Amino acid sequence: MLVALPVLVAAGVIAVVVSTSDAKPATPTAQQPVSFAKVEKGTLTSMVSEVGTLTHRARSDGSPYTAINQARGTYTELPDVGDKVSCGDELYRVDDQPVLLLCGTVPAYRDLRAGDAGNDVRQLNANLHARGADVDPDGDAFTWKAVKALEKLQHDKGLAVTGSLAIDDAVFLPDAVRIAKVIGQLGGPAQPGAPVLDATSDTLEVHIELEASQQGAVKAGDRVQITLPSNTSVTGKVDRLGAVAHAPAGPNGNAGPATIPAYISLDDPAKVRGLDEAPVQVEITTQDVDNALSVPVTAIVGRSGGGYAVEVARDGERRELVAVELGLFDTAGGRVQVDGDLREGDHVVVPSS
Repeated sequence: MLVALPVLVAAGVIAVVVSTSDAKPATPTAQQPVSFAKVEKGTLTSMVSEVGTLTHRARSDGSPYTAINQARGTYTELPDVGDKVSCGDELYRVDDQPVLLLCGTVPAYRDLRAGDAGNDVRQLNANLHARGADVDPDGDAFTWKAVKALEKLQHDKGLAVTGSLAIDDAVFLPDAVRIAKVIGQLGGPAQPGAPVLDATSDTLEVHIELEASQQGAVKAGDRVQITLPSNTSVTGKVDRLGAVAHAPAGPNGNAGPATIPAYISLDDPAKVRGLDEAPVQVEITTQDVDNALSVPVTAIVGRSGGGYAVEVARDGERRELVAVELGLFDTAGGRVQVDGDLREGDHVVVPSS
C-alpha cells in the first residue's frame, strides 16, 4: 500500500510536469534531449524543514513562569537575569528575610502547619523528601516528620524556625528555574499578589513556527535533526504543538500567514549549552517507508485523462508510458514512491540537465 500523498506536495509536482496523451508506446524523435534514471528500491523519507530558535522550556505554550510574591515589605535582594535557582534555595529577600523557591504546580494560597492536608502539603513533602528528609513524598498530610524536616530547612536557609510554612515564606514553581526577567525593583515595595520575576526551566529546547501547509504533517513524537550554528548536528523529537495559531505582523504592518508554534525536545541538551537564543536549522521526519519503488520526481508526467505516468525505456530504443500511482515524496532525495508496471532497475526518462 502506498503512503498517502499530501495534496499540496502533489500540486507542486503537477505544476512542473508535462501533460501527455494516453498512447502507450512513445518513441521520441532524435531532437528530444533526454536522460535516463533507474527505478530504485529502498527507504524514502518525507521531511519538513524550518528555521528554529534555541530557547529555555517553561510553560506548554512557551511562556515563562511568573513568580507571585506574597510577602509585604521592601525588596532587599533580587536575582539577576540568567541566575539559576534550585528547589529549596533562596529566590529573593523581603525586609532581608529569605523567600524560598519550592517546586510544585499548586501556588501558595495558605499557611501550612502540622495537621493540614492537601495537594499543597503533598508538594511540600516532596520538596522535603528531595532534600533527604524521611518524609513520604506522596503523602498529603503534614506529619511530625514533616515538621522536623521543615525546621531543618528553615534553620539552614536563615528563616525563623517555626516548623510551619507561612504563605510568604516561599514561592512554588513547577521546577528549578533560570531567571528570565526581574519585575520587582530593588528597594521598591513588595506587595502580596504582585509578580516579582519571570523564570524558565534551565532545559533548552527548540521553538519553531509551522506554516498552515505543514501543520497536518507534523505530530508529537516525530524525530528531528537540528543543525547548530557550528554546523554540527544534534537530535531530538517534537515534544508538543501549540493549540492557538497566530499571524505575525508583515513588513507593511499587515498580518502575515498564520502559524502555529511547535517545541522540540533535545535528546542531549548538554550538547547545546551556551547557545540559548541561537538560530538553528530543523529537519523533521514526518513519514518514512521501507522497500519502496521510487523514481526521480522529474520523471513524473501528467496524463491527459488524469493521473500520472513515467516513460520507461524497454528493449532496444522502444519507450512506453506506464501509468503509476504516487506515494511518499522524499523531500530530501527528490524522489517519489510509485506503484505500477515497473521493476527495480528499470530505466525511466528524465529531462536532460
